Amino acid sequence: MTPTDTHCPYCALQCGMRLHPAAAPRDPGAPPVEVGERPDFPVNQGALCGKGRTAAAVLSRAARLTAPLVRDRAGGSLREASWDEALDRVADGLRRTAARHGAAAAGVFGGGGLTNEKAYLLGKFARVVLRTPNIDYNGRFCMSSAAAAHRAAFGLDRGLPFPLEDVAGTGCVLLAGANPAETMPPALRYFTRLRENGGRLIVVDPRRTRTAAQADLHLRPLPGTDLALARGLLHLMITEGYLDEEFIAARTTGFAGARAAAMAHWPERVEQITGVPVPQLHAAARLFGAAATGMVLTARGSEQHSKGTDTVRAWIDLCLATGKAGRPGSGYGCLTGQGNGQGGREHGQKADQLPGYRSLTDPAARAHVAGVWGVDPATLPGPGLSAYEMLDTAGTPGGVRALLVMGSNPVVSAPRAGHVTRRLRALDFLAVGDVVLSETAELADVVLPAAQWAEETGTTTNLEGRVILRQAAVEPPPGVRTDLEVLAGLAARLGTPDGFPTAPEAVFDELRRASAGGPADYAGIDYARIRAEAGVFWPCPGPDHPGTPRLFLDRFATPDGRARFSTAGHRPEAEPPDARHPLHLTTGRVTAQYQSGAQTRRVTELNAAAPGPFVELHPHLAERLGITEGEVVAVTSRRGRALAPARITAGIRPDTVFMPFHWAGDGRANTLTNPALDPVSKMPEFKVCAVRVEKLPAGGAP
Repeated sequence: MTPTDTHCPYCALQCGMRLHPAAAPRDPGAPPVEVGERPDFPVNQGALCGKGRTAAAVLSRAARLTAPLVRDRAGGSLREASWDEALDRVADGLRRTAARHGAAAAGVFGGGGLTNEKAYLLGKFARVVLRTPNIDYNGRFCMSSAAAAHRAAFGLDRGLPFPLEDVAGTGCVLLAGANPAETMPPALRYFTRLRENGGRLIVVDPRRTRTAAQADLHLRPLPGTDLALARGLLHLMITEGYLDEEFIAARTTGFAGARAAAMAHWPERVEQITGVPVPQLHAAARLFGAAATGMVLTARGSEQHSKGTDTVRAWIDLCLATGKAGRPGSGYGCLTGQGNGQGGREHGQKADQLPGYRSLTDPAARAHVAGVWGVDPATLPGPGLSAYEMLDTAGTPGGVRALLVMGSNPVVSAPRAGHVTRRLRALDFLAVGDVVLSETAELADVVLPAAQWAEETGTTTNLEGRVILRQAAVEPPPGVRTDLEVLAGLAARLGTPDGFPTAPEAVFDELRRASAGGPADYAGIDYARIRAEAGVFWPCPGPDHPGTPRLFLDRFATPDGRARFSTAGHRPEAEPPDARHPLHLTTGRVTAQYQSGAQTRRVTELNAAAPGPFVELHPHLAERLGITEGEVVAVTSRRGRALAPARITAGIRPDTVFMPFHWAGDGRANTLTNPALDPVSKMPEFKVCAVRVEKLPAGGAP
């Protein structure tokens, strides 16, 4: 085996890596490849975090599924089965449910880690084979508020409208609700270079993270108050003379409404709401406003709220008002989280979208995609339920009654996770495709073992909008199939034997045709070009087009070419604290684990670095509650209780506690979180809810 250039299976950086044959002799169950550096890929230039370096460990047979599993009766255990039996059961479960309850009773739940080819074919399967409107994916829990804000303000959603390398050359970055030092460590080099080049870094985070520790200015707002903070900074841009009046007049519309909203957020009011002192507000305004170029970058801390779309739009307004958008070295961007969170929402596994980021309600879009698929546009269902809405109503009259889950673990990752688990148990039929026996797969009637990133070829789209190619280095073990093969097998059993290729490049060629002319146009991208150019930025409408590393330099993607300001002002979180639940809980990630932990919790080195959940408390809070370092405490919200050891640190606000969300069981943080939805993006309010923290009584849990 010669070395294979490919990409990390984890976060949206999609770092380049080179896979080498594993050194011999070795244990027969050990991974068949070893991860090495790939310095020629521009995003990470050879750097890898611990997750990337150990990514091959999950290829080990001991860590993964190697045969289909079926459950013979309710409450029975899973047993190994043949592929024919497993696929027959899945097809029968979906068919019987649709016959009994209607097509919409069969649902599909995808994942932001699926390749573009898988996401595309999964959407086609739902709409052409199942004829169901109910398909969505876990990316709804990740970037959906930023995506909605991008579309509303700019007319187009791409996480970063510029390459990540541009961050190092701007004058000031305001980083809101993001911790790249821990969530995507190879990206930290760009922020380090920013400061080496004389640029300034402002971090907005209620915790003093490793990223915040490197900032020129760290603002620590109360969770759920970023909208007020953004409006307060715009107020100061106006009153301290940092507006770019020429840019506002030439390239935007609606500033009067944004001005009115900002003027209602004077510094003293913003301090009262957010807890950020007035002098720090003025300092942030000076740093950002006086810089010749600047960027606002957000992540889940600002976005995962019931007002997340309005919050992101308020951050965008800060860029527009100061002329720091649609120009070289400036702009707003979202630091996408999941590996293919960008491409995953572009090609049809989202409830309201068709391939190419087309709207499912646009007659022209429906006609174009239906033509590629060879079906009547009238047969395509309309928009369905969003991710949480689908899970919330699973197994109920009018909700989905059978569900196919691919590449997602909502038992750990969904808000109000105890309720979601009960709803999944109430389904008439549940099938899960995954590489490991996740907590969600453990509930399934049928489990389908999927090939992994190093065993199949396919494209993903990183946080910059760069379409890249993961290349297969080894064959999957006997008994394992690719998701494309699974979808083809199910489609054939359900009466659609054609139109579901199993070769990734054939699927991508069809995706290119389906996306042609759409907002996310991949028509000019092919596998050979990706290999030759280290990835191609969309939109790329033809083979002679160079791709588009930087968007909006001439005009925004709105009908009149102008960006739109917004008008929303502060409103409280969906669940303010009260006497019974007096504290704020916020959640997030740690360096050594990823998302629901389904894969990283199977890697010895990563578990040694991050062995389990914890609760961060400020020393003043810990002293008041009589809690000591390492003591197991109970954190209780209106939805349930989690148990985890206390970690006492002055890096957290005294009125706030923090839990990472990677673990299942008693320490599952999402047992606590609030599913209140943003009305536009349908994003749940993961990042703030009301809780209480208690010592456990001697001898056991309360």
